[in-house]
Amino acid sequence: MRWCRLALLLVPCIAQAQILDFKSGHGKGQYQLGSYPQDSLLRDFVDTPTHDINADVRLLVGGRNSNWDWQADYQFIVRSGDTLDLSRQLAGSFLVPGAALNDEHRLMDLTHVISENDDSILLHRLDRLHFGYTGDKTVVRVGRQAVSWGNGLIYNPVDFFNPFDPAAVDKEYKTGDDMVYGQYLQDNGNDWQFVSVWRRDDQRNTSRDVNTNALKYHAFVGEQELDVLLAQHYDDQIITAGGITSWGGAIVRGDVVFTHTDSDDYLSAVANLTYSWVWGGKNVSGLVEYFYNGMGLREDDYSKLIGNFYSEPGNEKDLLSRLERGELFTIGRHYLAGGLTIEITPLIILSPTVFINMGDGSALAQVVGQYDFKQNWQFLLALNLPVGSDGTEFGGLDTGFENKQFSIGPSLFAQLAFYF
Repeated sequence: MRWCRLALLLVPCIAQAQILDFKSGHGKGQYQLGSYPQDSLLRDFVDTPTHDINADVRLLVGGRNSNWDWQADYQFIVRSGDTLDLSRQLAGSFLVPGAALNDEHRLMDLTHVISENDDSILLHRLDRLHFGYTGDKTVVRVGRQAVSWGNGLIYNPVDFFNPFDPAAVDKEYKTGDDMVYGQYLQDNGNDWQFVSVWRRDDQRNTSRDVNTNALKYHAFVGEQELDVLLAQHYDDQIITAGGITSWGGAIVRGDVVFTHTDSDDYLSAVANLTYSWVWGGKNVSGLVEYFYNGMGLREDDYSKLIGNFYSEPGNEKDLLSRLERGELFTIGRHYLAGGLTIEITPLIILSPTVFINMGDGSALAQVVGQYDFKQNWQFLLALNLPVGSDGTEFGGLDTGFENKQFSIGPSLFAQLAFYF
């Protein structure tokens, strides 16, 4: 019935516009190989190594009539393997993110599970469904869509709308949210943007306590760019300021974020520098980024966060809530990340990256290879290697059980994609 009602909503739009265009699509197949060290508590829940096989088909359709347009992105998703089983055994824990998409807290439930069991799920959903108007100076879109703000390239504290994990390999599409988006362009090129995201609470009721309203101003100041943002996000008030400038041939970006919650005030910041050059006849671009997580914990306080895995959170609830909602992916305070993108050939790109927790000395090393071996075909291969001593973020957090850590070992990600 839900899909029937959705179809009835679309028909008048299509009939009025007399346009229904298939834009593009893709099919992706993934294989993931994971491992857990001998002292990992997670081995009590799953064997090692772990194997996961996933598939995703995405179809993009839409239409336009004069200033009006609509878009719908359909997804057919298969998830199977040990990670899905583990995420269900540890449901609700930030330590193991959920492996299956759902609309539990979104305004519209546009996801339908076809079949599922402990280690597999088959579903289809609409990840985009919005209607819009585009004028000379005004843009308005209503429905499920995605918005990305902020100047962080690896860690992005300003992007609190379904941000990517810093170590994610495939960042082609963000998960959409149900929102109203507006933009007004001024004569001088500056613009105002407004977003209002509607959500449901744990009881599936609509509530202003879980919504987000944000207003952003983007300005050009000479050759520099400036961003200022005000937001009410859940029960928090957020103010951010950031910008982009050039320096000696490099591009420098940054943001400062102030967050007021019911329990405390936090200041976070991110700054990065990117530079491109030719090295040995190869095109190379480099990136270095520093992130200060104002909600993060010192190494000596990690045990408080893990203790909240078994009990109610204490003063760490602001950090914990963002970890569980997928808005933050770091538990420490100071992070440094750096990476290169090397064009081995026009069809082969190699991207080594390292993510360092400067507080506890642990790190995650990642190497990603991209091979566009044929027109419309792409192969991705990534290796992740966590490094660190016991009691650190990447080496393994102490669990409170003797000789047991929340730790993961090296992992491998492979993806084959076809675009049409």
